[in-house]
Amino acid sequence: MDVWRRLLLATVCGVAVASIYAAQTVLGPMGASLGVPAEHAGWIVSTGQFGYLAGLVLLVPLGDVVSHRHRLIAVHLVITAAGLALTAAAPAAWTAFAGLALAGMFAVVVQTTVAYAASVSPPAERGRNIGVVTSGVVVGILGARVVTGVLAQVWGWRSVYTVLAALALALAALVLRALPPEDTSRPPAGYRQALVSLGGLFGQRLLLTRGLIAFFLFASFGTLWSGLSLPLADTPWHLSESQIGLFGVAGLAGALGAARAGRWADAGRAVPISGYALTLLILSWAATAQLPWSLWLLITGIVVLDFAVQVVHVSNQHLLTTAHPERTSSVIGGYMVFYSLGSALGAAATTSVFTSHGWTGSSLLGAGFATCALIVWATGGRRRPTTPNVEQAGRVAESSRSS
Repeated sequence: MDVWRRLLLATVCGVAVASIYAAQTVLGPMGASLGVPAEHAGWIVSTGQFGYLAGLVLLVPLGDVVSHRHRLIAVHLVITAAGLALTAAAPAAWTAFAGLALAGMFAVVVQTTVAYAASVSPPAERGRNIGVVTSGVVVGILGARVVTGVLAQVWGWRSVYTVLAALALALAALVLRALPPEDTSRPPAGYRQALVSLGGLFGQRLLLTRGLIAFFLFASFGTLWSGLSLPLADTPWHLSESQIGLFGVAGLAGALGAARAGRWADAGRAVPISGYALTLLILSWAATAQLPWSLWLLITGIVVLDFAVQVVHVSNQHLLTTAHPERTSSVIGGYMVFYSLGSALGAAATTSVFTSHGWTGSSLLGAGFATCALIVWATGGRRRPTTPNVEQAGRVAESSRSS
């Protein structure tokens, strides 16, 4: 896969995931405009996340049913655009909620996109391609904080969803034009068979282990990014929303710094590198906890945390798609269920803990989640998968390096 196609797929992921997280920076004006009480404004974000969770179970398995996943990606982007346009034009709260739920449900195009990238990649390049494509997810989550804040300040919150809808439509056209079809030699599967297959994957040790690591990994990630605005807006910093959004740039630097994670996975080091990254994740909270006294240490902690999260996330997906090349959509969909639940746990817990115990309590919470992920890795995730697909991929990668 050439660099331009990798960047196109990464952009698809970024725009899709931004459609879920864009509301975080415009909750205040959006809720006031739609007549949503302040105490219920959180549902604006939760609606998209619930739609996303439903899409993981009901829509992602379609990737193992259709013969040309690039067409499925385009269709999902068009429907996502429709949900975003409905939100932008919503005259009332219920209409906006319907649009957000629709956009969130079809934002699972991210998982179909990653599965497509894995399936069209030679084994020796699978990790690198997954790493580049997956970086679009982190760019979408963190970059949305910066861009949406600027758009909302200049043209209002509705402009955020209008721009995202236009981008989704443009990307759908580019996907149909620029992406080649996959090798359709894999045996076709029915939708019911794909759903049953997804359920069966949850009983396998590899998915459970990597899924639990992802659960605690993104609980730690969510603890930081869902709670960070509270202490920054409080004493002694009193930062504005646009200033707080700029901390997303530090997160982007860390995540993009992990671009080599895919190459490490291709070289057969996905398992040990996950352990090193989880250790870094725990250490990052020691710097992040210094927020009340030093913004520079906070920035250092953010860079390290997002670097570690991206390394583990790419390594997990590389191991899973290599072990199940015939069911890449289903296995990634199952894995992302753990991601979604972990993110929700971190977001819900951090605000409650901060209210009771301040940022020190939130930092201990984030470090605790990271420690749980490292324990799962140490007790069950250190074992290298021994499926024939993984062993064969390792041999191919090794031979490509020596030639």
